[in-house]
Amino acid sequence: MKTFGKTKEKNRVNRRLSKRIAATAMTLLGLVFVTFAIAETTQPPAGGGTLPSLPVEVTPTDGNGAEAKPAVIPGEVPAEEKPVEILEGFKNLSRESAECVSCHREKTPGIYQMWGDSKHYAANVGCYECHKADPSDKDAIKHKDHIISIIVSPKDCGQCHEKATAEFDASHHATAGNILGSLDNVLAEVVQGAPLLNGTSPVVTMGCAGCHGSIVRVESDGSLDPSTWPNTGIGRINPDGSKGACSACHLRHTFDVAQARQPENCGRCHLGPDHPQKEIYEESIHGINYRAHKDKMNLDSDKWIVGEDYSAAPTCATCHMSATKDLPVTHDIGARISWDLRSPISTKIDAKAIKAGKKVKPWLERRKDMKNVCTSCHGRSMIDNFYMQLDAAVELYNEKYAKPGLKLMKLLKAEGLLTDTKFDEEVEWTWFYLWHHEGRRARHGAAMQAPDYVQWEGFYEMAHRFYIEMVPQIREIIEKAEKDGKHESAQRVQAALDEVLNSEMHRWFVGKEPPKSWSPADSDNHGFRLEAGK
Repeated sequence: MKTFGKTKEKNRVNRRLSKRIAATAMTLLGLVFVTFAIAETTQPPAGGGTLPSLPVEVTPTDGNGAEAKPAVIPGEVPAEEKPVEILEGFKNLSRESAECVSCHREKTPGIYQMWGDSKHYAANVGCYECHKADPSDKDAIKHKDHIISIIVSPKDCGQCHEKATAEFDASHHATAGNILGSLDNVLAEVVQGAPLLNGTSPVVTMGCAGCHGSIVRVESDGSLDPSTWPNTGIGRINPDGSKGACSACHLRHTFDVAQARQPENCGRCHLGPDHPQKEIYEESIHGINYRAHKDKMNLDSDKWIVGEDYSAAPTCATCHMSATKDLPVTHDIGARISWDLRSPISTKIDAKAIKAGKKVKPWLERRKDMKNVCTSCHGRSMIDNFYMQLDAAVELYNEKYAKPGLKLMKLLKAEGLLTDTKFDEEVEWTWFYLWHHEGRRARHGAAMQAPDYVQWEGFYEMAHRFYIEMVPQIREIIEKAEKDGKHESAQRVQAALDEVLNSEMHRWFVGKEPPKSWSPADSDNHGFRLEAGK
C-alpha cells in the first residue's frame, strides 16, 4: 500500500508537469489563434458576409507574468462554445429558447429567475421569441448558433401585443425622443455638458435620454454605441425604425402588471422641479389614500377595473390608461387629457394637431373619457366643478404670466436686444424658470389637486419671478439700449412693458387699483348673514 501510494503520487506529479509544459507551449499558439479570430469577427460585414459575434475579451501576455487566457487545447472545444445541454422542464419551449435558458440559468441567474416569475414563462414565451432577429437587421449579431438582437423594440413586442403597440405608437410618449434642438437639449448638450462620450454629453446620455430615449446607434462590428445604449427611455428611436421602449414601464424580465400600475413606476421620469407629477400625486388626497390602503388595491388583478376590483384610490395608470366599466385599457397616455400643461402657453391638447391639419381625438372627447374615470368614485357636480376650477387656473396662468411674458421675450429678440445664443442672458433664464418650472408646477398641481403646488410652489414663485426679476431685467435691457443708441427699439419695448403693467391683472404693481375680488360681504354668504363689523 505504501509503495502504491508513492507510485500514484509520482504519476500525478508527472501528469501535472506534462500539462504545464503543454499549456505553456500552447499559450502562444492559442493567443495567435484567438487574436486572429477576434480580428476576423470584429470586421464589419460586407456584401452579406457573416454577422459579428459578441465581442471576446482577451488579456494578452507580455512574457513577464502578465495574465493570459487559458490555452486552447487542440481537439478540445472551449467551454463557452460547447453545445448547450437542454435542461429537463423546457420541453414546451421552442428549441432555441430552451437552449437560451439552459445556458443563462447559470450565466445570468437573476434574469433567468425574473423570466421564470413572468407570464411569459407561463405562456412558453422564451428568450428567442423576443430577441430573434433577421440577418438584415442593423443590430443583428450572431450569438452561439442564433441570429439575435440585444434590443427588443415595440416592433418585436407588437408581434403579440398588436393593439397595445399601435396605441403606444400614436401616443405622445412615442415621440419623447424628438427633443433634439429643444431648449432642454441645448441645456444638456452645451450649457450643462460637453461632448465627452462619443460626441455626446453624458448629461444627455444619462439624464435626458434616460427618460426621453436615445437614438440608438449601431457600430460597424454590431455592438451598440455606449453613448446611446443601455437606454430604456420611453421615446427611444430603435435601429429597426420603431419608436419607444416597452421596458420603460414594463421592467425586464418579469413585465409585472402590478409594478407597471404603481405610481412609483411613472415617477421615474415624472418628478423634479419642472414636472413633479409624482410629488404632486403624493400630496393629493388620491396619493394619501393610495399609501394608506395599498394592500386593498388588488394590483395583480387581470382586469383591474376601478370601482369593481378596487376603490381605495386611483393611481396614474387608473386615470390615464386603465379600464373602467365603460372604457377599455389604452396605451395612448394622452387619450384622456384635455389640456397641454407642458408648453409655455397652454392650449387644448388637440390644438397643435388641428393647426397642422391632422385629425386627432378631440379634447372634449378626451375630457369626457377622463370624467368617466372620475365617476367611478365621484358625483357629477363635483367633477364638473373641479374642471371649472382647473380651466380657471390654466386661464390665469396663460393670461397673467405666459402670454405677456412670451410677448415681451419675442419683442426683445425681434428688436435685436437679445443675442442669438440661448441662455447667455439673465432674462432668458428667468423666463425659462417661469414657464418651464413654476408654470408647470402650478398647472399640474391644479390638474391633480395638490394645493401647495398650485400656491406656494407655483403661482407665488411665478409672481416673484415676473415682478421682482423679469420686469427689472427688461428695464435694464431698455436702459442699455438707450445708452447704445437704439432709441426706437427701447421705446417699443418700453411701450409694450407699460401696456402689460397697466393692464387689469398687473396694475396693482404700478400703484393702481386691482380688479375687485369676491368677499363674503358681497352676498348673503350662502344664507349666513354677516353682522356689520364682524
